[in-house]
Amino acid sequence: MNSNQSPKNILIAPLNWGLGHATRCIPIIRALQENNYIPIIASDGIALDLLRKEFPYIKALALPSYQIEYAKNGKHFKWKLLKSLPKMIRAIVREKKMVQQWIVDHDIDAIISDNRLGVISKKVPSVFITHQLNVMTGNTTWLTSKMHQYIINKFNSCWIPDFEGTPNLAGELSHCKRKKLNLKYIGPLSRMHKKEVTIAYDLMIILSGPEPQRTLLEERLKTELDTYSQNVIFIRGIIEKEQKKKQLGKITYYNYMNSKQLEQAFNESALVLCRSGYTTIMDLAQLEKKAFFIPTPGQYEQLYLAEKLQKEGIAPFSLQEEFKISDLNRTVNYKTITSQKTSINWKELFELFE
Repeated sequence: MNSNQSPKNILIAPLNWGLGHATRCIPIIRALQENNYIPIIASDGIALDLLRKEFPYIKALALPSYQIEYAKNGKHFKWKLLKSLPKMIRAIVREKKMVQQWIVDHDIDAIISDNRLGVISKKVPSVFITHQLNVMTGNTTWLTSKMHQYIINKFNSCWIPDFEGTPNLAGELSHCKRKKLNLKYIGPLSRMHKKEVTIAYDLMIILSGPEPQRTLLEERLKTELDTYSQNVIFIRGIIEKEQKKKQLGKITYYNYMNSKQLEQAFNESALVLCRSGYTTIMDLAQLEKKAFFIPTPGQYEQLYLAEKLQKEGIAPFSLQEEFKISDLNRTVNYKTITSQKTSINWKELFELFE
């Protein structure tokens, strides 16, 4: 931005759906600061808690929760989501009104929304971030994709954290034939950096995602680890007031880690067991790590990504209800996750805000 102007305030608002949307906004927030913008964070729940811990000196505002509820049985996920739809719509309407008022109250000059549908305004430039141009919902994918693309088209620009050509990380999720959308493929977003360090853990387990599926997977993994004799670091993905560490035999448990600690733990681990969420995949590609995936039951997107990476010989996966610790032996026949190394041209992206 022009050095003679006072810094502009940019509202950045990730969806609270697990931690992926919040964590992939971290490099954007840092880039805004480095380019003399003032980021203002807005979200709800654990996503807001995480960003407050990561950036304690940045103004943080609370948005209404979408109240997305997960079913215990993944087969019922779609119907549970449909049942939650009226609550989600009310929250979107409320957040849209709040944002219009915040533009005045907090002197907001532009908006970056990571999948928050109501964080948009005609008064200021508004950017939408998503890796899902196509929203996979089984036999209703055509409808949910069309609806999502309609919403995306209301924004001034849509930033896609993937490569436009091939190879790419998200496949059909991040690519569509519709030409009228104002898309910018910015390359993968990751807060991680690869380091040459000594391997301290044979296995890193990192949990994330909405309840009750996070807890159900944690319980299954703890049972399976009874027969596992190697060193494990187990990050439970629970954002609490204080960090907690517990050692049980060869397993080191943490409730959560900040970005620097997590980066170190990733680098010190030979193998990573995790959900096949897109943000995690971007981090693993940046770190060039071997991985084993367990998609969240009922999340078609995660199942698609896990199947894609297994088919490409990059990483195997298992369904949650079928996972056995011995399945990790399958990773011997797979490569590490990698992607093209590119640097994001932040100045060019931020020109929209000038």
